[in-house]
Amino acid sequence: MGWSRLFRILPTILVIVSFAVSQATLLAIAVQNQAVSTQLPGQDPILLGTAWYPEHWPESRWEEDLRLMKAANIKMVRLAEFAWSSMEPSEGRFEFDWLERAVSLAARYGMVSVLGTPTAAPPAWLTQKYPDTLRVEENGRRVAHGNRAHGSVTSPRYREFCRRIAEQMAIRFGKNPHVIGWQIDNEYGYGLMSYDGATRQQFQSWLKAKYKTLKSLNDHWSTAYWSETYTDWTQIPIPVGYHNPGLMLEWKRFVTASWADYQQNQIDAIRQHADPRQFITGNFMGFFDGFDHYVISGPLTFVSWDSYVGSGHLDVDRTGLSHDLVRGFKRQNFWLIETQPGAVNWAWINNFLNRGEMRVMAWQAIGHGADLVSYWQWRSALGGQEQYHGTLVGPDGTSAVTYEEVSQIGREFIRVGSSLKDTTPVSQVALLHSYDSRWAIDFQKHHGQYDQVRILMSYYRALRRLAQSIDVVNPYAPLQDYRLVVAPNLNLIPEDLAQHLLEYVQNGGHLVLGPRSGMKDEFNSVLPQRQPGFLVGALGGRVEQYYALEKNFPISGAWGSGEAVFWAEQMKASAQDTEVLMRYDRSNGWLDDQPAVLTRSYGKGWITYIGAILDEKLMAAAAEWMVQKSGVVPVLGPVPDGVEVCRRVGEGKQVFILINHTQEKRRVTLPRSMKFLLEGKEADTLELAAYGVEVLLDHK
Repeated sequence: MGWSRLFRILPTILVIVSFAVSQATLLAIAVQNQAVSTQLPGQDPILLGTAWYPEHWPESRWEEDLRLMKAANIKMVRLAEFAWSSMEPSEGRFEFDWLERAVSLAARYGMVSVLGTPTAAPPAWLTQKYPDTLRVEENGRRVAHGNRAHGSVTSPRYREFCRRIAEQMAIRFGKNPHVIGWQIDNEYGYGLMSYDGATRQQFQSWLKAKYKTLKSLNDHWSTAYWSETYTDWTQIPIPVGYHNPGLMLEWKRFVTASWADYQQNQIDAIRQHADPRQFITGNFMGFFDGFDHYVISGPLTFVSWDSYVGSGHLDVDRTGLSHDLVRGFKRQNFWLIETQPGAVNWAWINNFLNRGEMRVMAWQAIGHGADLVSYWQWRSALGGQEQYHGTLVGPDGTSAVTYEEVSQIGREFIRVGSSLKDTTPVSQVALLHSYDSRWAIDFQKHHGQYDQVRILMSYYRALRRLAQSIDVVNPYAPLQDYRLVVAPNLNLIPEDLAQHLLEYVQNGGHLVLGPRSGMKDEFNSVLPQRQPGFLVGALGGRVEQYYALEKNFPISGAWGSGEAVFWAEQMKASAQDTEVLMRYDRSNGWLDDQPAVLTRSYGKGWITYIGAILDEKLMAAAAEWMVQKSGVVPVLGPVPDGVEVCRRVGEGKQVFILINHTQEKRRVTLPRSMKFLLEGKEADTLELAAYGVEVLLDHK
């Protein structure tokens, strides 16, 4: 296809992709999406892997690397995601023999291969000859070659080169029995978009296809404000910095559509030549919010992600929440395709993890639904930007201090794998997470401390300690199987989403809304109703006024006493049967003795609105009330502080993974006798050493 023709049709392609972002389509995707197992036929149910870069080393070294991998019980190697210059050393000249030899040699040592498309790092010959393939940054400067992610995802020429290298790889390896799957690009989002004129034209065309008329766009965005009214599509800018809220939200959606199409371009090239048995995944970055991951995840076989600690040590709740978020992208198990061996090289302090901490991290991932744990990387290159990053093998080719701990993890995966076959986490509680709402609030925080991940974490931490299992899902996901659904930051609740939530409540569920809920519609425009918008009638109450707080305000009621932290909303009950659970004490005059939390029976269920950010003590009490009100019970039972309970459920069995995240011994009394799969005994009492792990098989 010629460059000029591709450029002309690219906006149309993006328009087609954009329909996937519509709320109605998200609901349809959520309903239709069926869980696909990430446990591969013919492979161990739980896999240990590593990133291997044979192109960095003499071929005479490869066999020793693989011998050491086999001894460490590594079963998967990920290859080639940065090897474009080795696979296409000059334009149109492809050299895959070395990669095929590496794949074949790995197979001789009992390892399967995952190939990454190398499009996160285009070669110098490409960017030198075709500088239009390089991104333009917000300041108008085109990036220089020499790092990664310098290609422009909206460049038609760059997309054609990406399609071609993916296609050539698939022609060569799409039928290879030792290649089990593909990873598209690497960690989408570095250098997210290009700010060149061509990208702006694509954005304008995308908006035109969505809104049809400028009047519609102007009305939805209230552009009469500050004389922002557009009289020609070409006037619409790429928003840089603070801008019209409607424009800013649509830019994020356009970014999502652009990356979805960039990804699909390579998926189509691979699928044309690859066996159906080969999966296609992409490695995401947890709470990174540059695009809507629910949309991007849709075409993938399953989702993978990269979990790193950086400075310090494992934050159990944040990492657990991240795992559950990723599992919720497609509502199925996932792969942890990158995690750190020992230390990283990019944090403020690149400290080393404690002995035993890598094992704890690996088992936490499995407990939250991972079916693979893979370490980045096997052995660092002698040059390049990541020389100091942790590895499993040192620069001299002998094992690093991390090697034995990873070997132990591999042995344990083999020991318990059959019991974890066809299992997945199952929860009674869901947290709702929306990129549209995150973006909308972040555009206009109204308080510098309004950190949505931190707020989501406060709900997650309190609820998971009681329920011991939580799903994090798109608001449009099926909700009927949850006893409790909590939406801490659902700022955008258009009418179709409101109906979806009300149906859940009417059928017996308990919906809990947090502050700023239901303020806006799908265009990021304030609703003419007060909060929570279309849910006011069901709640039997509304928000009278919101307040960004200079200091904490006292609050008390059914959950005890504590403080509202940096945000409070003045509530008003309008129905006789609406119950006021919490009130503000003496504060700013406006809030004095006013309702802070309302709840009401609706249909067969309940709807609750929490109008304040609660301190830790009150959040714990609120969570206890929520689970009791909803009939939620812990999946295992009481455990000591510092012990995490994870459960995976399969047909006729449930498996508990218990992890001691402390550096002291912990004793756990079990509700009944269970089989200890690691220790090889059966008992109703468990002793966990510091950083101890046990996997329990319960046939009840």
